[in-house]
Amino acid sequence: MRYFVWALRLIVFLAVLLFALKNTNPVAVTFFDGLSIPNVPLIVVMLSTFVLGTVFGLLLTVPPALRRRREIARLRKDLERLQTSNSPQNQAGLSPDALVPLSPM
Repeated sequence: MRYFVWALRLIVFLAVLLFALKNTNPVAVTFFDGLSIPNVPLIVVMLSTFVLGTVFGLLLTVPPALRRRREIARLRKDLERLQTSNSPQNQAGLSPDALVPLSPM
């Protein structure tokens, strides 16, 4: 699955790159409030938009990943606590009959 995802990423990147290489005409980029940058190659506009979209997409995955990491750490602590409380060293003072009764209850 990992190789499939990387292959898909490579295909998308190559498609965007080839599309951008065919569109090298200069364009005017107009921002808000009348700010304009004339004669910017379209390839620069397209690739920068692609990179910004990728960065924003990755940034959107950070909070859920951090949440999962905290949950995993909490569950590991709980598991360690339960394993130490159920270890044979803590139950050494109990008789075997107390752990597994010989007669039915």
